[in-house]
Amino acid sequence: MPSNHHPALKPTVREPVRLLAVAACLCFSMWFYVAEILVPHQIADAAAHQRPRGNLSDLYPRWLGARELWQKGRNPYSPEVTRDIQAGYYGRPLDAQRPGDPGDQQGFAYPVYVTFLLIPTLAQPFEVVRVGFTWLLVALTGMSVLFWLRALRWRPGWAVTTALLLLTLGSFGGLQGVKLQQLSLVVAALLAACAALLVGGQLFAAGVVLAIATIKPQLVVLLALFLTQWALREWHTRRTFLYGFGLTLAALCLGAQWLLPGWLSDFGQALHQYQRYTGGESRLDVLLGPVGGKLLAGAIVVWIAFACFQDGKLSGDDPRFMLRIATILAATLVVMPNFAPYNELVLLPCVLLMVYEFGDPGRSAIFRLSACLAGFLLAWGWLAALALTIASFFTPAATVQRAWAVPLWSELVIAPAFLLVLAILLTQACTARSNVH
Repeated sequence: MPSNHHPALKPTVREPVRLLAVAACLCFSMWFYVAEILVPHQIADAAAHQRPRGNLSDLYPRWLGARELWQKGRNPYSPEVTRDIQAGYYGRPLDAQRPGDPGDQQGFAYPVYVTFLLIPTLAQPFEVVRVGFTWLLVALTGMSVLFWLRALRWRPGWAVTTALLLLTLGSFGGLQGVKLQQLSLVVAALLAACAALLVGGQLFAAGVVLAIATIKPQLVVLLALFLTQWALREWHTRRTFLYGFGLTLAALCLGAQWLLPGWLSDFGQALHQYQRYTGGESRLDVLLGPVGGKLLAGAIVVWIAFACFQDGKLSGDDPRFMLRIATILAATLVVMPNFAPYNELVLLPCVLLMVYEFGDPGRSAIFRLSACLAGFLLAWGWLAALALTIASFFTPAATVQRAWAVPLWSELVIAPAFLLVLAILLTQACTARSNVH
């Protein structure tokens, strides 16, 4: 695993120009697929089913809810504000009597304290905010790559780093997150920054950053539990992490309570409604059914508790510590009741670890086989997008658009595949440690 404590297994790049050309080609192909194939298909499908399309910005419900709360004192969770949100997001309020209308009500399903982050934008028209936020997401997504490389103590050189930046920004999850203006990309950057701060020994700042990341608690809860017990088991040296995390989270919650008394109850109801109208299915639920999916999800959580939580003496700069963080983030994506591709940005440390460890000649055959499988599933989206991009120059647009779903065929299984790779690495690390002792 990447570390300053052993010889670097950095991939050698004999032809950086060729590497960058391939990365740029894949990035362009995915952009072309989204802009010229997927979106036109969605527009045509919406028109055929009389489905409304407004600004379709996932930031808009949070921004409008924040503006109504701070400027007019209205409850952002209320049905009235939800209808106002729908009018902007979809172009009109949804009508239950129209069978073609979307099921997603676009309610304000975030903690109230997310509005604190949006205060600087509330005086501006949303179109201005939208443009600025788009470029902010691009910058934060690029910074996520750099933060994770720093956390993993891997310095692969400018060509590989640039290729990683291009592929991350040109991944389907990255493009979808930027286009939809999803706050998941902000949270992914905060988690990367938290990991880099932990490795650098800046525990208080890491705790502050992790607390802010709880604006999307479903992405953070397992990691927060792991880091809390990790800090408690070495209280004298790690208590500043808990000070930063606890004080910041308390300030956010108390500030939200002052701003909107009783917000926790409203937030709980909003989450319940969100799960109801979006289906609330995890990747495992879709793959194995609701019963099998929940049973396996429970088993994964138990395994995480056993495999990752048992050794509290690992320091932040120990490579096995980052392996545990990456495993927890992969497990989070597998068990959480949402399988949107934009959440896959938190898989960055998993991808980087797999690429790095694949260069170790001592790795087992089972690791190499699982890594090749995960790598193929990850690459499938780019390869299919490239094929459709080439086909679009020789085939009518309507024909190519019929294959719009092909680049997304692997989306459901990418996170489980990377969890399998990390489980193998973690098991081998734990076995090696047991043998030493």
